[in-house]
Amino acid sequence: MDYSIYDAIEAGFKRVVFIIREDFAENFKNTFEPKLKGKIETEYVYQEMDAYLGEYSVPEGRTKPWGTSHAILCASKAVNEPFAVINADDFYGKDAFKKAHNFLSNECDEKTYALLGYELSNTLSENGSVSRGVCEVDQNNNLVQIVERLKVYEEDGKIVYEEGDGSKHEIPENFKASMNFWCFHPSLFPFLENEFQEFLKENINTPKAEFLIPHSADRFIKKGLGIIKVIPTAAQWFGVTYKEDAPVVKRKLTELVEDGAYPINLWTQA
Repeated sequence: MDYSIYDAIEAGFKRVVFIIREDFAENFKNTFEPKLKGKIETEYVYQEMDAYLGEYSVPEGRTKPWGTSHAILCASKAVNEPFAVINADDFYGKDAFKKAHNFLSNECDEKTYALLGYELSNTLSENGSVSRGVCEVDQNNNLVQIVERLKVYEEDGKIVYEEGDGSKHEIPENFKASMNFWCFHPSLFPFLENEFQEFLKENINTPKAEFLIPHSADRFIKKGLGIIKVIPTAAQWFGVTYKEDAPVVKRKLTELVEDGAYPINLWTQA
């Protein structure tokens, strides 16, 4: 998260909104406020189980959060301008933040959103297969749909995915992966509020059902409300899918520091 905020500041972002649970807000603020004070404006919103339920109540036994689209919806009162959304625990790379800031500053509007599309080879694990949202685009590089491939890996110099029956299929090199780095306009919020009510009608009693960004994006496109551009980035994405990935990520970050991409201590030298 620190590296993402650092890259966002360098790219020109002026404010970060953390979407967290209220029960650990104090510890979270105590960790980040000393580091970020004077560097970027901070704000905190809380994703609580009963937020935006309308006439519904939290079902007995429901412990799983409502999902990433619900998390965005919980930030609606804190965000009034075009904004980017990322996962807190992923490393996205400087290029992605620069391109996102440029899009938000110059192209984003009520009918034009974006998704940063990563080269699949830059998102794989050395320690096993991964699940990836593979972007299908039209001739204008606008998103048509995100197809979830559950078992993606490199084999004999090619990227393949496996079906449930064990059959293998190659993924073309030019296909991009969604790593949940989105660019939206505030017009998204009323759309999500309506969509969440539809989600609840169908899933209120399904304990593990989640209201997720890719599904919301698909609904936005299918309803003809606008387009979602897929902005290609050659940035290296890092994340921990397997416990064995952790030392690999640490090594790669160390290499970036040694190469001068980042200071040894982000915040005392930022």
